[in-house]
Amino acid sequence: MRSIAARLGVSRNTVAKAVASGSPPKYERASGDSAIRAMEPRIRALLKDNPRMPATVIAERVGWSGSPAWFRENVARIRPEYAPADPADRISYEPGDQIQCDLVFPEARIPCGPGRERMFPVLVMVCSHSRFIMARMIPSRTTGDLLAGMWELLDGLGAVPRRLVWDNETGIGRGRRLAAGVPAFAGVLATRIVQLKPYDPESKGIVERANGYLETSFLPGRTFTSPEDFNAQLSGWLPGANRRMVRNTGGRPAELIGADRAAMLALPPVPPLTGFSSRVRLPRDYYVRVASNDYSVNPQAIGRFVEVHADLETVRISFEGRDAGTHARSWGRGQSITDPAHVEAAKVQRTAFQNAAAAPEESGLDAELRDLADYDRAFGVVFEEGQVLP
Repeated sequence: MRSIAARLGVSRNTVAKAVASGSPPKYERASGDSAIRAMEPRIRALLKDNPRMPATVIAERVGWSGSPAWFRENVARIRPEYAPADPADRISYEPGDQIQCDLVFPEARIPCGPGRERMFPVLVMVCSHSRFIMARMIPSRTTGDLLAGMWELLDGLGAVPRRLVWDNETGIGRGRRLAAGVPAFAGVLATRIVQLKPYDPESKGIVERANGYLETSFLPGRTFTSPEDFNAQLSGWLPGANRRMVRNTGGRPAELIGADRAAMLALPPVPPLTGFSSRVRLPRDYYVRVASNDYSVNPQAIGRFVEVHADLETVRISFEGRDAGTHARSWGRGQSITDPAHVEAAKVQRTAFQNAAAAPEESGLDAELRDLADYDRAFGVVFEEGQVLP
């Protein structure tokens, strides 16, 4: 034992105890009561009512004053008993089956008028099989602009998938109820709009990764002078982005899109109804409002109904089938867009109206006067000769 102690550099008593022991020596410490165990019933009661309650909120409710990390660790140990995990399956994507759609909101503020800047959404659509990215900036996230943006990108692709996958975007719909105009849009395209359930990010992971790629590879270091400039730069960047090598597919989207497009449906013979449409009576100031901006109209239509239609680029107003005004759509807010020809036409029309109103006075002709005796005869009044009225 002395030799073993000398070789190991330990006490001879340690060697003697080890030889006399029936098992290898190990450190043992008597377990004491943990503070978390005293609070565990209250933690479980809170998790039973609300399994997703954050650990920080639970700590506040139970009055925990110890280590936050230790408390979070124990809550994570208990939580699966009340909030079981939701397993996610591996998803395979067949050619032509779906395009995933989403909106990304760049932090870049885009000039949209004199001294005005705004943040606009970017519609991103990705073919799930080939990972081919399509994108463009749109004026708003309203239904009309979303449908117009989708149609423009699908028209550029030259084909329609069997499904267009969205999350619960308000402009598309909520739950199983699609927004007005969306079912008709899908019907014309012969496709199906699929809205995912909440807490299901894996089913839209393709477009989410494309959003991140756009934010980290396209936006840094760029400046934009207008929405048109943003879309022009984005259009120039996308061909290079679609030539990248995708590890999961082992190919490049620009090369795989052919198989995707071949399995998709053909474009409809007539385009679907998109954008914003309305029918309003033109007021005296001959302006109509579209998306918080006012656009001038030919004043000949004042007091009558005009048809208003706006797409992503243009606002058109028609009256009885004739063009009453065409303007480039403003992406700003609270602006008045005026056609000088409408102002001149209103000036001529106003002058003619004023001249017509003043014509009887300026003609110099005496107005016809009725003989007062006609009233006497009408009411049967007869005066004797020489009678003086009081």
